[in-house]
Amino acid sequence: MQPLDLPALLEHLGEPSVLAVGGAAVGLLFGFLAQRSGFCLRSAVIEFARRRPGEKLTVWLLTFSAAMVTVQVLLWAGWIDVSSTRQLANRGSISGGIVGGLLFGAGMVLARGCASRLLVLSATGNLRALLSGLIFAVTAQAAFGGVLAPAREAISAWWTVEGGSRDLLAVVHASRVAGVAVGLLWLAAALWYALRSRCTAWMWIGGIGTGVTVTLAWTFTARVAASSFEIVPVQGITFSGPSAEWLMRVLTHPGPLIGFDFGLLPGVFAGAFIGALSGGSLELQGFKDGYSMRRYIAGAMAMGFGAMLAGGCAVGAGVSGGSIFSLTAWIALVCMWIGAALTDRVVDRPPYVAP
Repeated sequence: MQPLDLPALLEHLGEPSVLAVGGAAVGLLFGFLAQRSGFCLRSAVIEFARRRPGEKLTVWLLTFSAAMVTVQVLLWAGWIDVSSTRQLANRGSISGGIVGGLLFGAGMVLARGCASRLLVLSATGNLRALLSGLIFAVTAQAAFGGVLAPAREAISAWWTVEGGSRDLLAVVHASRVAGVAVGLLWLAAALWYALRSRCTAWMWIGGIGTGVTVTLAWTFTARVAASSFEIVPVQGITFSGPSAEWLMRVLTHPGPLIGFDFGLLPGVFAGAFIGALSGGSLELQGFKDGYSMRRYIAGAMAMGFGAMLAGGCAVGAGVSGGSIFSLTAWIALVCMWIGAALTDRVVDRPPYVAP
């Protein structure tokens, strides 16, 4: 079998089409593995906050650590370059990471799932998640370029950090080897929890595999950027920007240009549907009462605004941004955990029932 000639493929199909196909392929894997493993930051935070560490926390730790280790190894080996990514090269907002992370964490508890989880659940027939995902996309777009944009810009301006100063390893004067070592420490914690909670095979495979798909996104877009004469953004997996982009594509013509994000969301939806179909977990679900509907709507709105403030969702900032040691991404991730734990404490008293 001949190796893939990426420059020739780019010349023949063009960057947008190649990126879209790659995004769909990565999304398909992410959706399938996330659905089969039950990957969910909200559930992981609740297990940790209630001092009942179990399968959800284990899966999230496996995903996070797998992404960090593999990305840092590739960076250490010089196989990919992420220095031009928006999480590192552009001006960032620490205040946005703090406020946005807290809002996103609170919202994902109210909506019973982060942005990626809502998309995965939508593919299984969960109409609550579908409505919440649509509201999340509308709010994200309103925060990006609509009526909520002035508020986002004002909060983001409170405390900013210049591009080039957002690499956490550089800030603490640590080498790339230190990044690999930190990733291995997280992986050791994940393995300890996995052995303790007696994870099923799919939790092992799905948890680690979901993290590796984040690395695949970084690697694929970095390879395309290195092989192209055009300016191609190097990016990981995220759901806030693509959700807003797809909303505008549906509502306006002509819509945004196609690229990696164009294929990502449909790929995740299709992968999650295949996962649910193969696992026998397709089920049509709706709202039980008016209170739950109000709760989901409020949560989705908080997540949409919070994600645009924080520079990404639980996957975009938390896993993708965390894997490259973006300073603002780590701040946002910590605040997501705090916001989710506090909201669970105030709104949802134990016992915890997994979704």
